[in-house]
Amino acid sequence: MILVNGVAADSVAATDRGLAYGDGVFRTLLVSHGKPQCWSRHYRKLAQDCAALAMACPPKDVLASELALAAGATGDGVGKIIVTRGSGARGYAPPQPSVPTRIVAVSASPQHPEAFLRSGVKVRLCRIRLSSQPRLAGVKHLNRLENVLARAEWNDPSIAEGLLLDEEGHAISGTMTNLFIVEGGSVLTPRLSRCGVAGVTRERVMEAAARQGMVCREDHLPWQRVLDAQEVLLVNSVIGAWHVRECGNRRWEPGGFTGRVREWLDEKED
Repeated sequence: MILVNGVAADSVAATDRGLAYGDGVFRTLLVSHGKPQCWSRHYRKLAQDCAALAMACPPKDVLASELALAAGATGDGVGKIIVTRGSGARGYAPPQPSVPTRIVAVSASPQHPEAFLRSGVKVRLCRIRLSSQPRLAGVKHLNRLENVLARAEWNDPSIAEGLLLDEEGHAISGTMTNLFIVEGGSVLTPRLSRCGVAGVTRERVMEAAARQGMVCREDHLPWQRVLDAQEVLLVNSVIGAWHVRECGNRRWEPGGFTGRVREWLDEKED
């Protein structure tokens, strides 16, 4: 089911700025038994991203109620929340005042091959490069054309994900995932000061690693550093954690960190 401003619908106004300019933000999360998982984190990120665009964020309880309604009788699936700046006249200048549009939807969870969890995934290095915009770095905004074009680079079902570099050749993320590598005794994830999305699962992994006394930090990761890593894994709120087994001619054996991450992500949060 899809709800637009709390009403079942499958369209928005043609004047909506999310449609016209990608002027908005979104979150994707799991819904179980009608309840959004890790909801406090997801809502906090949504509110932060709305604030980054100087937009009002819908109330937390309203969105939670709409996710439960959209989940319907089954109560399970992948929830998506979109908040746009709402409708406005032609032109880039934001309307004053603006009335945000909220879209809440729940769809069936994707069915990935069991081998992705058991044996790891094959990935590719995408040709497109992520552009730099520090003002939007970390924000899950609606301007995702780079990801769309990157995902269009392949249609081989054996390739689970594509990895993205910035203009200087630093690894940033997958098209739909955040990236971690194991290097020596340290766990590293790309620094997202100029581009990329700072996901909730990325945050959870970094916090859990710190609680376990592991060295886990953000760093610049040139592509060769990823290739030289002992272990590479991808995470997001829907897939959990995938071990990367293959990229081009590089192969990685399963390591212990991916298993630990899965244990951490199995811990329930409000």
